[in-house]
Amino acid sequence: MARRLRFNGTNSGDGGCPALHKDLDTGEWIVQGKPLTDPEDLGQLQHFHDGETAVVVPPELLVDFGPTEVTRVPKIIDLKAFAHLFKTFEHSAWRLETRRGYASDRATESYREFVETGTVTWDLDNDWCRNMQEQTAAGKRVGRVRIVDNPPTTGQLYLLDNAKRNSATGEDMRNLWRADAERLQLPTEDFWIFDSRVIALLHFDEDDTLLNVELITDPVEVMRYAQVRDAALHHSSPYEQFAALVAAAEG
Repeated sequence: MARRLRFNGTNSGDGGCPALHKDLDTGEWIVQGKPLTDPEDLGQLQHFHDGETAVVVPPELLVDFGPTEVTRVPKIIDLKAFAHLFKTFEHSAWRLETRRGYASDRATESYREFVETGTVTWDLDNDWCRNMQEQTAAGKRVGRVRIVDNPPTTGQLYLLDNAKRNSATGEDMRNLWRADAERLQLPTEDFWIFDSRVIALLHFDEDDTLLNVELITDPVEVMRYAQVRDAALHHSSPYEQFAALVAAAEG
């Protein structure tokens, strides 16, 4: 079925190119302009794929006829699409973990083992670990900062032990006391940031169960989360050092 397009406007005096049209059903915008064809110019475009076309338009076209106000609707992705991000990121993947525990952890046999014995024999032969080993072996950077209460919860102690497995796959595992996170005004949000341009914001219910994953690509929002990452990294400690402090306090 053909799109229902509305002509929004043009800066051309004779009503020609360049111009903007809006899809009345999807809200998408169609930019009409001169194609960019020089190979050297095209080579500078990031994330440009076969079948895509770049066009050149004057800034006045977007100012005069583009949307002046946009109501952002959260983009929720399914878990399959979320998992795909860990296979396709180009250079870095980083996570902030802020919760006092996770329902997905408490449902595992390894959590039961930790509660009973205080430690876990971690298995590296699973899809997550194999993929992380592959990604980090390719030179990509993967890491996390986990926020920890004082004293730590059982779930946080479990993850502090779990960091042995993460580290073995090449992840840079670090921890930060919650008091320091609050002093730094870090958000109480769990998120992954991929290649400093895509945010996967994790939404949980009160029982620590993952509800959905929201994808954020707005540059302003991405920059905000990147600043959170930088602050958390700067003030956090390597997990081995942090675990030694926790053990000394418990002793």
